[in-house]
Amino acid sequence: MSAPDTAPSTRSQTDDVPWWKGATIYQIYPRSFMDANGDGIGDLPGITRRLDHVASLGVDAIWISPFFTSPMKDFGYDVADYCDVDPIFGTLADFDALVKRAHSLGLKVLIDQVYSHTSDEHAWFADSRSARTGPKNDWYVWADAKPDGSPPSNWQSVFGGPAWTWDARRGQYYLHNFLSSQPQLNLHNPSVQDAVLGVMRFWLERGVDGFRIDALNFAMHDPGLRDNPPAPPTDRPRTRPFDFQRRVHNQSHPDIPTFIERIRALTDEYDGVFTVAEVGGDEAEAEMKAFTAGEEHLNSAYGFNFLYADRLTPQLVCAALAEWPDAPGTGWPSWAFENHDAPRAVSRWWSEADRPAAARLKVLLLAALRGNAILYQGEELGLEQVDIPFEQLHDPEAIANWPLTLSRDGARTPMPWTAEAADAGFGSNDPWLPVGEANAARAVDLQQADPASLLHHTRAMLALRNANPAIRHGAVAGCRAEGDLLVLDRAADGQAVRLLANLGGKTIPMTDHQTRGTVLAAINGASAAELPPYAALVIAR
Repeated sequence: MSAPDTAPSTRSQTDDVPWWKGATIYQIYPRSFMDANGDGIGDLPGITRRLDHVASLGVDAIWISPFFTSPMKDFGYDVADYCDVDPIFGTLADFDALVKRAHSLGLKVLIDQVYSHTSDEHAWFADSRSARTGPKNDWYVWADAKPDGSPPSNWQSVFGGPAWTWDARRGQYYLHNFLSSQPQLNLHNPSVQDAVLGVMRFWLERGVDGFRIDALNFAMHDPGLRDNPPAPPTDRPRTRPFDFQRRVHNQSHPDIPTFIERIRALTDEYDGVFTVAEVGGDEAEAEMKAFTAGEEHLNSAYGFNFLYADRLTPQLVCAALAEWPDAPGTGWPSWAFENHDAPRAVSRWWSEADRPAAARLKVLLLAALRGNAILYQGEELGLEQVDIPFEQLHDPEAIANWPLTLSRDGARTPMPWTAEAADAGFGSNDPWLPVGEANAARAVDLQQADPASLLHHTRAMLALRNANPAIRHGAVAGCRAEGDLLVLDRAADGQAVRLLANLGGKTIPMTDHQTRGTVLAAINGASAAELPPYAALVIAR
């Protein structure tokens, strides 16, 4: 049996399958991608400069995390102006140039939208807090104190402490599910919905191809302000008051899908627009289904099945895929193993000795899942979580809960482009976060020069996905776990493909029945006779 680690570069796509169905999306965290002006922070011109690298991977789209005007207390997820670029990232003209360059390379452009809250420096909030009367008095969630002066409900914020802050200007509390500087928009108000839909139209007119919508299940609250019930006992550590409650009243309101229908009606006015929601929490599966049901809601959603899992197992993979059957009315999933909020998967899942082989398996597995694949910047290089000392932390959650919360900064470190450069080619000798010595040794230039590198392997695995309709957009014909062995069958357009993957550290013998067919890919020493640790076969049957 041959053991190819390459695949054809042609993309299999039919006219009746939209571009985004089965797409691979490359997430860019702009602060850490490329610094074009030497101020230590990545920017839009830096992204544009490095888009050739992204296009070379074989991905379909980029998703750019927030670059809007912001005081950066939550690094752009606290928006002060939805329709402008923060000066640290550049200008609207820089954004337009980025879109033009991306499109010339065949890349779609997705951007983040944060509709559940704004910054407290947004002009809308300044108007709303100024008086209890006026056109924007109820654009945010305001409530009177209880008779004893305490907050209106027992709701707790994600980042720690009550979800209510007293505002002396209005003599009321305002709601914030995250930082106190991120007041909650009142999306029950049709005027607020109109305003955020106007923001979406603004960016569509500038040529964006879709949106990733942040924290969408926080978009509406219970207007009755009922207390949340206590969470059931758990053996998991609770590091925040937020963890002690079932969050049934401060999020997940049943009117959110109706608001989503308005989003879909708008995006349907444009060709080929893709929408994907981030959905976390205890009811994520049900909410993702509701947010993507039928043809009136979002195209896709992704949760946290893999992002915070402490182990990668065949059982985890099959359970995640089982949540999204290929059935009429059921939405289309997206999957991410890493992102700007979650620790690097290679550091979470494997020991240092196992990471080189396991990283190759991880890329193949992501490419083989039914759904969209979201690849986080540096994942194609095998970047690890960087240990950031307390004095260099920027992440507000990590600072508030030190040392019990693992810093998100460790996954937000700058991209290493050039191994021998003092700044690893990031563009500044004093970057906002350290690159990390181990990650600098994984720089793009070194891996580009090595045909056996993870970078080249990533290109091969995405080419494999793009060339085979069963893998790119096919159904799951079967998924089962046999100990550490994952057996995943995919089918579409008369093609059947099987993935056999050893997710454990011991060799698994194979039989002719399991491996019959034509080998499309074989990694980490896989053969018809056996799968060594972290080895895998992809077979056309």
